[in-house]
Amino acid sequence: MTGTSGDAVQRARIGAFSKWAATEDRTAATSPARAAFMRRFELEVDPAGKLDPRERSKRAEFARRAYMTRLALRSVATRRARRGRGAA
Repeated sequence: MTGTSGDAVQRARIGAFSKWAATEDRTAATSPARAAFMRRFELEVDPAGKLDPRERSKRAEFARRAYMTRLALRSVATRRARRGRGAA
């Protein structure tokens, strides 16, 4: 393979920007992915499907928020670790 991983990132960005430039309704284009993402949390909080749909939705939203908060915490820890290595 020729080029670097940085080149691949740039090519991927070009492709993504080109796709979104040609997409009329970006919200509709990403709707299936968002639904699948939320379904993951619905299955996490109610694997048997016994909860009322509104309650399942509320709990899934809290599970999603917890997931995003964990990601943010990991991101902070990673940035701090990089900063520590760079200073050494």
